[in-house]
Amino acid sequence: MASYRGHLMFSSALGAAYGAAGIWGGQLDWGPACLGTGVTTLGGLLPDLDSDSGVPVRELFGVAAAVTPALMFPVLEREGLPLERTIVLLAWVYVFIRYVLSAAFNRWTVHRGMFHSIPALLIAGLATYLLYPRPEDPPLRLYLAGGVMLGFLSHLVLDEIYSVDFTGARLHLNKYAGSALKLASKSWLATLTAYALLAALAYRAWLLWPPGSP
Repeated sequence: MASYRGHLMFSSALGAAYGAAGIWGGQLDWGPACLGTGVTTLGGLLPDLDSDSGVPVRELFGVAAAVTPALMFPVLEREGLPLERTIVLLAWVYVFIRYVLSAAFNRWTVHRGMFHSIPALLIAGLATYLLYPRPEDPPLRLYLAGGVMLGFLSHLVLDEIYSVDFTGARLHLNKYAGSALKLASKSWLATLTAYALLAALAYRAWLLWPPGSP
């Protein structure tokens, strides 16, 4: 399978192209376009959260721990929460994501489990669409969700490509072949959990879809 660095380099190049497409094709400002570049790059690393090395978990949960409080701050400010309580709450959110959630995720996930799957790709896209704090701008939310899913898909495709040995006259598959682009895992509990989460997020997105949109 491709290395963490290989996925990072590929998803970064893909993210740059996606951001450029947002500027020239979607007429986006440089801010949203650069954000599209970033989320595409991040999406290309997300499946490695179940890696046995621990490096992706540490890096990506560190990013999530920093970004999540930043996204929550304007929401809490609009709710009228006092500044001191807001700071304390956001600090707790950082600690929870950075240490508690990352440790739990590392403990309970297995490499090439349901996190390497098509349902996980859709979950990542829907979560991005729902969590981005601009409900009044569905096209931008779709653009960012599309970037995450594009990066995620690039990771799965690369892993499948690297599972094929192209040397010699015949193609040979290694033990990881077919384990990335899948719809279910060997664990029925993990599969059921993934599809339940996917259904819940899809239903929530459907409820928030602007009236009159196709």
